[in-house]
Amino acid sequence: MIKRIVKMEFEADKVEAFKTIFQENRSKIAAQEGCYSVELLQDIHEFNIFFTYSKWKSQNHLDLYKGTELFKNIWTETKVLFSNKPMTWSVQEIL
Repeated sequence: MIKRIVKMEFEADKVEAFKTIFQENRSKIAAQEGCYSVELLQDIHEFNIFFTYSKWKSQNHLDLYKGTELFKNIWTETKVLFSNKPMTWSVQEIL
């Protein structure tokens, strides 16, 4: 299993738009083959910084999702709201 962390920083006036996009698509993402869960986290000090935290069966499953129309549509809607380049990590538990 891998865990995927994506850090996103949004224009202040675009935060609610992003939250709506996420709420409308969360269950669709979670329903993708190999996805165990997906969460949205918000920084406690900077209200416009968010993280998605998802668990996937494998990197291959994540890559397959990233090739779907669902991902492409979500990313197209989301990336225009950024105030900074997103950062991503794929990690695995070792202990």
